[in-house]
Amino acid sequence: MKHLIFIIPAFFILQANAQLTIKQDAPIKQMVDEVSSKNIEAIIRKLVSFKTRHTLSDTTSKTEGSGAARNWIKAEMEKYAAASGGRMTVKFDTFTQPKGVRIDKPVHLKNILAILKGSDPKDTRIYMVSGHYDSRVNDVMDPNSVEPGANDDASGTAVSMELARVMSKRSFPATIIFMSVVGEEQGLYGSTNVAKRAKAENWNIDAMLNNDIVGNTHGMETDLKDNRSVRVFSEGVPSVAAGNAIQIANLIALGGENDSPSRELARYIKEVAERYVDQLDVKVIYRRDRYLRGGDQVPFLLQGYTAVRFTEMNEDFNRQHQSVRTENGVDYGDLPDFVDFNYVQKVARMNLSVLANLALAPAEPQNVGVTTSGLTNTTTLVWGAPQTGKRPVGYYVLMRETLSPYWEKKFYVGSKETSCTATLDYSKDNYLFAVQSVDAEGHESLPVFPKPVK
Repeated sequence: MKHLIFIIPAFFILQANAQLTIKQDAPIKQMVDEVSSKNIEAIIRKLVSFKTRHTLSDTTSKTEGSGAARNWIKAEMEKYAAASGGRMTVKFDTFTQPKGVRIDKPVHLKNILAILKGSDPKDTRIYMVSGHYDSRVNDVMDPNSVEPGANDDASGTAVSMELARVMSKRSFPATIIFMSVVGEEQGLYGSTNVAKRAKAENWNIDAMLNNDIVGNTHGMETDLKDNRSVRVFSEGVPSVAAGNAIQIANLIALGGENDSPSRELARYIKEVAERYVDQLDVKVIYRRDRYLRGGDQVPFLLQGYTAVRFTEMNEDFNRQHQSVRTENGVDYGDLPDFVDFNYVQKVARMNLSVLANLALAPAEPQNVGVTTSGLTNTTTLVWGAPQTGKRPVGYYVLMRETLSPYWEKKFYVGSKETSCTATLDYSKDNYLFAVQSVDAEGHESLPVFPKPVK
């Protein structure tokens, strides 16, 4: 277990005794390459063609409004499901949203869920990828104006749909749900319904990826073009810890406020996505969302699930929540001609590499802890094997200095029958640690931050 691995994204990294290699997995790379910018463009332009997808817009027309849009999304997903050999099913998640601040009357709403069932009946994990299909203009209560919503958020919906097209042809031990939700602009209503339903029905959601505003590469104030960078927003202190004095006190005592499950997911995304996607720079942002703003990952965080948000690096606010018009020579409106479809393709490939690696990996190690039975300048970690799904061939112990944003070193530890342990010549006072499961092909689970144990 003393063989050391330095994390260098997108390069081949070989353990000294050649037991395990960190490298691109050929089937994942093939799926990444299949993601098509032309398909993404076609999806975005089709969604824009419905003129408005406002949550309160018409649901009876076959060509305009949110009803036509959601029916088309479902029909397209069903075409993808036909190629899945029965593994993927598509359904509406239907609910009634009561009258509220941005809902002027009770309204029947529908999310679209394409569920790619895992092949291992003992593996209960679920991974979710989402975008919202509703749109708006300046007046959030205006359901009738032309509301293209090309970038916000036909781009995120296109990511979810294109991934369903590509990944439905393959089999994964864990379940993947490709989702398009409604009501984001009115108050995160669609995602809230799914998150609450998941909690009530005990869905084992291991990670949720929200794609919202992922198609623009030009900064609004300057001529800056950035088609490499993608922001990943992740919360530090878990939302479910809010108001829980004991949990907050433990975070402070352990220095774990930067190692929430969502923060670990963000680090994982950076490492895995940059391994598979060329010319990509994943920017891990230490916030739950943009300043004083929110998205569809938040309801999942509030239910205790691990979730992050993907967003372009430089937003153009002339394109967001704007009525289509020209004023003083400036064009306003979220039109498809201002979307960089090759950039959305890159974001989709990032999502796919992460989802595939997670869904193929063993489940996370259980009961990960740092032993505290005595004072020592070494660190002993203990953990148990996953209780569901396939057994790992081994584990990675991850380590970084307390001031480092990313994991700096990986130690490979071979698997034992029931539990594992590792002692490192590094002090738990000076370093942070985590443990992740790994299979023979090198697919890694999410890292688990340890708790103190006697």
